[in-house]
Amino acid sequence: MILLDGKIAAASVKEELKRKTASIAATGKPAPHLAAILIGNNGASETYVASKVKSCEECGFKSTLIRFEDAVDEAELLSTIQALNKDPDIDGILVQLPLPKHISEQKVIEAIDPSKDVDGFHPSSIGKLVQGLPTFIPATPYGILLMLEHFNIQTKGKHAVVIGRSNIVGRPMSVLLSSNIPQGNCTVTICHSHTHNLKEICLQADIIVAALGKPEFVLPEMVKEGAVVIDVGITRVTDATAAKGFRIKGDVHFNSVAPKCSAITPVPGGVGLMTIAGLLKNTMQAYLHNRD
Repeated sequence: MILLDGKIAAASVKEELKRKTASIAATGKPAPHLAAILIGNNGASETYVASKVKSCEECGFKSTLIRFEDAVDEAELLSTIQALNKDPDIDGILVQLPLPKHISEQKVIEAIDPSKDVDGFHPSSIGKLVQGLPTFIPATPYGILLMLEHFNIQTKGKHAVVIGRSNIVGRPMSVLLSSNIPQGNCTVTICHSHTHNLKEICLQADIIVAALGKPEFVLPEMVKEGAVVIDVGITRVTDATAAKGFRIKGDVHFNSVAPKCSAITPVPGGVGLMTIAGLLKNTMQAYLHNRD
């Protein structure tokens, strides 16, 4: 069984980007610059953004963190995004989700200039993705592709089952796995809360991507021998015995499922780290496109 270790795969991506950034610096040009907007004091969001800022530093990127209180006015947030859109020194913009309920997530996503949409959430980015045109790939699906590439996981002709249909992971992942790309050419089934016979469908899968946000939902009786399992879930579960009072759980019951797999991602230490790798790759792509 291969452990699809996100630390190893992400380190490889970062090393590649570090070399590119050093090459850019040698010509006297500025480094790629990522702007991140964080609203409120959500613990998980704080952790994610801190990891993104640290990863930028590791690659030699410049990063700017803009913070707002939970009560920030939607108009003020949109105005800040417009200013970043116009700033020629900013290559990529991300707004950490989720947002407070009084702010429209869709308005915020659509406000970001598609040429700086390094999270890959803008309707323009998704539309190009579906049509197979060059674009920013949503960071988590992109990270999964990079992981499959790093560990040389074969996908051509395989049956992939994606559990979850979010616009951030499930839908774009299903499109990518079915696309005519090196980590694609799968026959894809996308499942969700209204899918009948989910267990039977999963048992047909050579590759399972679990992205539904339910801790330890995927059990060994849903996985056939030799399957590749990609666990996108990351949920804080209260645990009084843990030092922090909680544990991070994925959507897959790792200990019981892993023995059946040919390859599986851990949680934490798997897809989450590759999401940041995908974001960094997109930021470099934006830099090369916008500053060319």
